[in-house]
Formats: sequence, C-alpha cells, structure tokens
Amino acid sequence: MVATDVEQRLADALARLGAPADAEQIARLLAYLQLLQKWNRAYNLTSITETDDMIVRHLLDSAVALPFVHGPRVLDAGTGAGLPGIVLAILQPKLQIWLLDSVDKKVRFLNQAKIELGLANVTPVHARLETWRDAPVFDTIVSRALSSLADFVDLCSRFLAPGGQLVAMKGKRPDEEIAALPPGWTPGAVVPLAVPGLDAERHLVVLEH
Repeated sequence: MVATDVEQRLADALARLGAPADAEQIARLLAYLQLLQKWNRAYNLTSITETDDMIVRHLLDSAVALPFVHGPRVLDAGTGAGLPGIVLAILQPKLQIWLLDSVDKKVRFLNQAKIELGLANVTPVHARLETWRDAPVFDTIVSRALSSLADFVDLCSRFLAPGGQLVAMKGKRPDEEIAALPPGWTPGAVVPLAVPGLDAERHLVVLEH
C-alpha cells in the first residue's frame, strides 16, 4: 500500500528525530490523533485541534524524547491526554509505560485509547503523585507538564529504581530551575532539541542522583 502524504511526512520526520516508525506504527499514531479529536469535542483534552498542528505539537514533540528514555519501566507523570506516553508506547513496544493523571476524564480517555489502539504495554493510572500507593519503581520517569525541576524531583524521586533517571521536557533552557535543584541532584544532560515544523525552543533535561 502506498503511503499518503501525511503518513510519509510523519515517517520522515520521525526518522530525523531518531524515532523511526513502520507503517503500522504510523497508522496507530494517526489513529490516536483521530481518537483524541473525537473525545476532545466533549472532554476538552487539548487546545490543539488541527491535524497538522497535532502532528507537530503532540506526536513529534513527544517522539523527540524517545532516544533518551530507558526502560523497561517508564512513568509518564501528569500525562494528560497521553503525551508523551502513548506516543512512546507506540514507537517502542518493548517499553512498559504507566500513564498517570489525577483528572478522571483524562484517564477514561487513556483507557479507551489503550483498548482501541491495542496498546498492551500501557497502564493508565488515576492518582495523584503525592498520594499514589503501591506503585512500582521505574527506570525512567518523564514529564512535559510539571511546573519546575525541583517539583519534579520532589514528587517523583521516590518512584525511581536504583540508577533510574528523571527526564523533563522543557521549552527554553531552564537554567534557574537547574540552579534550584535539591542537593544531590544534577543534570546529567541538558539537550537542545529540534522538532520538525516547530518554531519554538525545546530542551530535554536528564536528572540523576
């Protein structure tokens, strides 16, 4: 089957990000966007609703983290509509990804997405980080949503496996936040990212203890 223009452009962009995808994965990523658009009419899950914008700001802006995420167990803390977790789960099926959010309607959407997209490696969780009990430990905890690096450490460090890492997805380089990290925490890497089609700064910060 010949790929459509949208499918080909998405595949090319993912390859440039170091997150190559086959035809089935491309189809699942686009099916995820369609499901998100459908649920968004009632649930208001995202303010970005045009397909081309969603490809850039949801799919590619999540996939850019894949080369820095180590498994097998990954937590997407404050996942919202499943970003970046669902994108990572589609692109790397060997990862086991927990999607945690405190908002009930978002977790209902995540459960439906897991079913409709056939994502056996995804576990939606309705909980707050502050009160989550009986959680496993994770090799990587990633977030696009938490407000500061210090908060990220405070809320998530207890869920890390020995040798695990926190991966924070940021806009501008967060030098002030890095300076305010708790004692013993250091940025193992601060990586400027280039997301195809996105005219905005992106940085990824890997935190180690």
